[in-house]
Amino acid sequence: MTTNEIYRRLGVSEAVLAFGEGILAALQDRFAEIDRNAEINQAKVLAAMQKNRVNAANFAATTGYGYDDEGRDNLERVYADTFRTEAALVRPQITCGTHALAVALSANLLPGDELLAVSGKPYDTLEEVIGIRPSPCSLAEYGVTYRQVDLHDDGSFDFGGIKNAISEKTRLIHIQRSKGYCPRPTLSVSAIGEVIAACKSVKPDVIVMVDNCYGEFVETIEPSDLGADMIVGSLIKNPGGGLAPIGGYICGTQQCVDRCAYRLSAPGLGQEVGANLGLLPALYQGFFLAPNVVSGALKGAVFVAACYETLGFSVVPSAAEARHDIIQCVELGSEAGMLAFCKGIQAAAPVDSYATPVPAPMPGYDAPVIMAAGAFVQGSSIELSADGPVRPPYAVYYQGGLTWHHAKLGVLLSLQKMLDAGLIKLP
Repeated sequence: MTTNEIYRRLGVSEAVLAFGEGILAALQDRFAEIDRNAEINQAKVLAAMQKNRVNAANFAATTGYGYDDEGRDNLERVYADTFRTEAALVRPQITCGTHALAVALSANLLPGDELLAVSGKPYDTLEEVIGIRPSPCSLAEYGVTYRQVDLHDDGSFDFGGIKNAISEKTRLIHIQRSKGYCPRPTLSVSAIGEVIAACKSVKPDVIVMVDNCYGEFVETIEPSDLGADMIVGSLIKNPGGGLAPIGGYICGTQQCVDRCAYRLSAPGLGQEVGANLGLLPALYQGFFLAPNVVSGALKGAVFVAACYETLGFSVVPSAAEARHDIIQCVELGSEAGMLAFCKGIQAAAPVDSYATPVPAPMPGYDAPVIMAAGAFVQGSSIELSADGPVRPPYAVYYQGGLTWHHAKLGVLLSLQKMLDAGLIKLP
């Protein structure tokens, strides 16, 4: 069977395939760079596993209190060594990325403290955690105040504004690496390192927390390499490698992580409790595979950017720009464009490929959200997906792909659905 026959069976016309192959011919240098970074990151993870003598006994299941769970504790040492931090909290009891962020914030902020966001307004789902939108049990309810310094129009940090905003009350500084549902550039690790240094120069004891979601293993360094006190993320995004069925991580200083553990379980218990429930093989193996899974997702992101940029759509980042996370923003200009694009991604899925994505209300968002996600793990953003709130500029946020070839199919089918709907014309 030829390549054309395979793609024709999957719903891709020869015209769309030919367009895609033409785009790919110009991307080989970019793909080689992604592979080089994946090799370095793979070596980092492998070295951490070997240093901590990971063995088959580490995969044993525990239940109940989870006392003396050596496999769980060793996984946390592997994470800490990979991300070069003093300690790590890696638990299936952390239900999602928002939960991990909420734990980190609430554990390290006390009544009267101030939270300062220096990369503008955070994800919609954090608004209720902080209390920007009132919610029971928000930080605001417990007397934590909030301020933010917006990024410049070009997406760079406002260093003057940040330094002026730091006060005696400022206890924790929040930096969001990824763009979220905002068509701004993702922040590079080097830029994050510069702003960490600037913050520490004003107030050396301030805690800097980086929301690292979607960014792990995209570059060869992480914010923790450049002074972040905590980096926080979800296991059903990059570091879970598509195998983790649930979980989150917090890596950072011993003091910060200890407080997070007390907040997650209970004061006095901390990391001593928390059964692994038989999930450790998936968490270890997923972390081992993560660098190469991320590389496939990055190739898909570069490919979708190049395709839609060629067709005249606005994309962030552009196909030629350096990548700092796995998310690709494509501004489609209409609700019809969002629907067609997401239909293509859904049609490429191994799970629920027959379903039709439709906009619907979603907790934490102020507009209906359309989501294409035929994943093995519900909500897994490292698996091929596309989503976005249905509001101007009608941008979809494409991410994931456990393998490059699956990501490629998703992009081609998105183009096919756009073509079928009369929303694009191929050159």
